[in-house]
Amino acid sequence: MILEVRVFGGLEKLIPGASFGRPMQVEAAPGTTAGGLLDLLKIPEDKVFTILVNGIHAEKGDLLKAGDRVAFFPPVGGG
Repeated sequence: MILEVRVFGGLEKLIPGASFGRPMQVEAAPGTTAGGLLDLLKIPEDKVFTILVNGIHAEKGDLLKAGDRVAFFPPVGGG
């Protein structure tokens, strides 16, 4: 299945050819979870704080469907 994936906050540096916030087409097997997508992209789970699927907060165990738009965000600090 094809997913649209975007990465932010430095996570793009972990994926060759990725750019901040730019959509990437990623092929994943049916039954892939959000956490499984992290594994596929070789993004360490501890580097991701927020996952959005189709603009809605998701958990690592949530199943993805063909055409889903997935965004990964790292923890952000500030003051």
